[in-house]
Amino acid sequence: MSTYSIILSQDKFVHKDSLHFPYEERALQFGDGVYEVIRVYNGEPYLFESHVDRLYRSLAAIKIDLKIEKETLSSLLKELIERNNVEEDCFIYLQVSRGSGTRIHHFPTDMEPNLYAYIQKQPRNIDNVTNGVRTIIVEDIRWKNCYIKSLNLLPNVLAKQAAAEKGCYEAIQHIDGVVTECASSNVYLVKNGKVYTHPATNRILNGCVRMAVKEFCEKLDIPFIEEAFTLDDIHEADEMFLTSSNSEVSPIIEVDGKMIQDGKPGPVSTLLQETYEKDANISVKLA
Repeated sequence: MSTYSIILSQDKFVHKDSLHFPYEERALQFGDGVYEVIRVYNGEPYLFESHVDRLYRSLAAIKIDLKIEKETLSSLLKELIERNNVEEDCFIYLQVSRGSGTRIHHFPTDMEPNLYAYIQKQPRNIDNVTNGVRTIIVEDIRWKNCYIKSLNLLPNVLAKQAAAEKGCYEAIQHIDGVVTECASSNVYLVKNGKVYTHPATNRILNGCVRMAVKEFCEKLDIPFIEEAFTLDDIHEADEMFLTSSNSEVSPIIEVDGKMIQDGKPGPVSTLLQETYEKDANISVKLA
């Protein structure tokens, strides 16, 4: 049995009992876990129940029994906000792994899930929601169960990095020309006053903001059509936008160096962002 480990960043050997984290943690070795990112505005979590519900759906999908009731976890997360005296914009990062134990591929029977959560300050990106964002197009190389919010995010990271290297905010992913979603957000196309987006299948993550936007559209009598669009459709789009807990409703003004219409946020995107702000009880002017 190994007693000593190498910590490369410190360039020395240390006793395994001195490690600040269990190195046989399945999140580290297998990406065997799930996570959530919950937006908090002015100390209040937004779309809180949707996030918690989705966490438990993801846990069930990969057969992790957290052994904590949903109501108990919700109370703990709200207590976390209170204990940190949160009065500003931030997010809660919550992660659950299968646990720590001997490294084997199948599920060990002698471990309990590991859970941790923390709060990180995250000011709103007002420029993105008011002036729009630029994007690139990449092939979707992820696995086929993207509806699970798992820790296996390397393809997403590579796509996001490719966008960053070109000075863009996001990467629009596609499978054989059919648009799925962005690297870390859902994506939408507007044509003739109708909003189109990929249906909530296993190919995409059904974002909590996506679900909220669907409700906004219903209330505003904006047709919300869950029908995949193609790369060719982008050239004919009246406008586009993307959504996530950190992006809110951000208009897309450019795709692969080509402007969407006049390169300015469209009326549908703008209206949905205004509706988001009202629903979250926030304001661009006060942020």
